[in-house]
Amino acid sequence: MKPSGIGGQAVIEGIMMRNKDQYSIAVRKPDNEIEVTVRDCNQLQKKHPWLNYPIIRGVYSFVDSLVTGISTINYSASFYDDPAEQKSTKADEIGRAVFKDKLEAVLMAFTVILSVVFAVGLFMLIPYFVSRLLTPYVSSQFLLNFIEGLVRVVLFILYILAISQMKDIKRTFMYHGAEHKCINCIEHGARLTPENVKNSSRYHKRCGTSFLFLVMFVSVIFFIFIRIENTAVQLVLRILLIPVIAGVSYELIRWAGRSENVFITALSKPGLWLQKLTTKEPDMDMIEVAIKAVEEVFDWEAFLLDYYKDTEQPVAEMAANEASLAITSTITTGADRNTRSLNPDEVVQENTQQTTQPEKEYIAPDDTDILEGGQITDAEGAKEQEKNPDSTENSEQQSETGSPAENKEKSEPESENADIKQQSESQESEAGEDDEDDDELPEGFEIIEDPQESVDTAAQQASESNLSVASDKGLEEGDGFEFIEDEEDEDYAEELPLFKERVDKK
Repeated sequence: MKPSGIGGQAVIEGIMMRNKDQYSIAVRKPDNEIEVTVRDCNQLQKKHPWLNYPIIRGVYSFVDSLVTGISTINYSASFYDDPAEQKSTKADEIGRAVFKDKLEAVLMAFTVILSVVFAVGLFMLIPYFVSRLLTPYVSSQFLLNFIEGLVRVVLFILYILAISQMKDIKRTFMYHGAEHKCINCIEHGARLTPENVKNSSRYHKRCGTSFLFLVMFVSVIFFIFIRIENTAVQLVLRILLIPVIAGVSYELIRWAGRSENVFITALSKPGLWLQKLTTKEPDMDMIEVAIKAVEEVFDWEAFLLDYYKDTEQPVAEMAANEASLAITSTITTGADRNTRSLNPDEVVQENTQQTTQPEKEYIAPDDTDILEGGQITDAEGAKEQEKNPDSTENSEQQSETGSPAENKEKSEPESENADIKQQSESQESEAGEDDEDDDELPEGFEIIEDPQESVDTAAQQASESNLSVASDKGLEEGDGFEFIEDEEDEDYAEELPLFKERVDKK
């Protein structure tokens, strides 16, 4: 698994995907069309390098994500507004008269502040006062702070359970799952196709749900060490420590996205468990929206080229990764899912054979694809192409006539049929010489005086013809197998194109 650096969130009937200095919003409109827009991100971190310092960057990212998230949700909701509610009111006229063009920015700031106040009140103040109700029974300040943390986690889970009962939130959680699936698909080295996305996991370590859980976990540790008796000072310290807690949690979530360390993996588990509540399995329409959002801001073909750049057989490994996703999906979610019809044993057997199918699916059918130009092969294949410029034509001829392995498989049943036919003709000629009623029988039939003798004769002839080959292959006499020693083209594997090379158009 290789981190891609992209992230996103679910919006109303859509997905927001962010990569570096751009983010896209893909929304499925009421008419079933997909509206996609791309916007530039805030560039304050480039103007002020100190915002990239540890802890500080976490605080900035938290605020920036909150502002961007609310903005994208409002944008997606605009496609589903009631026309009657869009009429201008007196409050709108007063707001435009006072703030003029900055009315939208003021409303956004008000929404962010209101959201923060609500979160602080629900997850900071209420747990504090609930835990203090136990003061007559618990004298330890350490234990009271620990109980406060437990109350905070319980409230958070109850809050998620409550909102998940809303119809619109349920669909938003399904889009949340589609967002995670797209990122997991890319980071596991699979092509961004609807089938591969559907087979990918809906849980991700860098999810915002995991971040919120880390915030609560870190807050328990910080608040445990507050030993001041004054209630007002305790509350003020809790509010002032929120940015620090967010910064530390951000560093942990970044670490979790890049590391497979045992400690960080264990720390990420509760967040992944909570994602069972905040993500749901999406349908194929939602996956289509998520893919469009990713493709607007992220070049996943280039990412895969870099992903397999040090691999000797990138097509085979990519096919194996995709098969692994499909098998895992079949095992974890059941075989009745309407995703990919496959048998895990057949997938494993299929990928042990060298075929051109994965390569054919990966290369675009026309010259307008962004992966165009030459071909990336292994070192020996590149040398062979330099020596033989007609290798591309040979490869195309092979794709039309079939690979040597395929021709070999086809030749085996044909050879067996020929042997059976020859034996049948021989038996017919022997038995038909003395049979005067052969003309009355249907074509292809004959009268055999001693059926058992004919069967024994045919078996003996088949056994003698295959004896020498069967002994070389370790088979016993009479097995009935026939081995055809076709010589495979040794240069075929070297001429097999693996990926198309990115060539800058001049």
